[in-house]
Amino acid sequence: MTKVPKDLVATFSIVGRDAKTGELGIAVQSKFLGVGAVVPWAEAGVGAIATQSMANTAYGPEGLQLLRGGKSAQEVLDMLIEKDPDRAMRQVGIVDANGGVATYTGDGCYDWAGGKTGDNYTAQGNILVSEETVQAMGQGFEEKEGEPLAERLLHALKQGQEAGGDSRGMQSAALFIVRKKGGYGGYNDRMVDLRVDEHASPITELERIYRLHQLYFTRTKQEDIVEIDDEIREQLEKKFKALGYLHDATDITDSQFYKALGSYIHSENFEEREQEQGKIDWQLYQYILMT
Repeated sequence: MTKVPKDLVATFSIVGRDAKTGELGIAVQSKFLGVGAVVPWAEAGVGAIATQSMANTAYGPEGLQLLRGGKSAQEVLDMLIEKDPDRAMRQVGIVDANGGVATYTGDGCYDWAGGKTGDNYTAQGNILVSEETVQAMGQGFEEKEGEPLAERLLHALKQGQEAGGDSRGMQSAALFIVRKKGGYGGYNDRMVDLRVDEHASPITELERIYRLHQLYFTRTKQEDIVEIDDEIREQLEKKFKALGYLHDATDITDSQFYKALGSYIHSENFEEREQEQGKIDWQLYQYILMT
C-alpha cells in the first residue's frame, strides 16, 4: 500500500458562486491542521480558488491575478498547471465571477481523488472514502438553490462528510466568502471568514460558529424587530440580574433597564443589532435567554 505523506492536504472542498448576489466562496474540510490557511482563496468580483492535495499556495494569488485580468476559470487553471512541474500531485477548483468553473486532479493524487462541476460550483477531493463524497457535495449544493451561498456551501460540505469524507478522518474546516462591501460594517469584502483549526467534529463546529457569526456580523431584519412587552422585559430583567447588569431588586426603572440592555449589547459586541428604546431584535433576545 502506498504511504500517504503526512503533510499532504488530503481534503474535500466546494467552490461556489451566487449568481444573484455575486458572492464567491469556498467551504473545505480536511485531516490537516488549519486547512483554512492553505486551501481557500477568493476576491470579490474576481473569483474563488481551492488549492489542495500537495497544495501549491501560489495558485491562490497567481490565479486571482489572472482572473482579475479577464481570464476564465478554465484558462487560469490551464495556465497554472502548465508551468507546474509537480502538477501530477495538485488538485484545484476554480469559479470565476461570471460563473465559469474548472477543476483539476493530477494523476499522482492519492485515491480516491477527483472532482465534479455544475452550475456555479466545482467540488473536489482527494484521499476520500469514495467518489460519493464529491457527488454528495454537488447534489447538496444544487438542492439548496435559492438559499444564501454560505448555507449552500455548508450544507454541501456536511453532505460530503456524511457520504464518507476524508478517509483519514476529520481535523479542520473553513468557510470563506467574499462580496463587495460585504464585510463587517460594509468596510471590506470579507463577508464570512471562519476557521476551525483543530476539532474532533470540525464541520459541526464550523456550523455553530457560523450561526454566531450571523448574529454578530449581520444586521437585524425588519421582521425580527419586536416590541419589548411585559413578558420580554421580565425575562430580560431576570437575565440581566443573573449576569450582573442589574442589581437584585423588584423596582427596576426604565432608565435602569435600558441602561442594562445597552451595556449588555455594547459589551457583547452586538451593536449591529441595537434598536431604538422599546424594541429589541428577536434573534438577540433568544440568544440572551440561552446565555
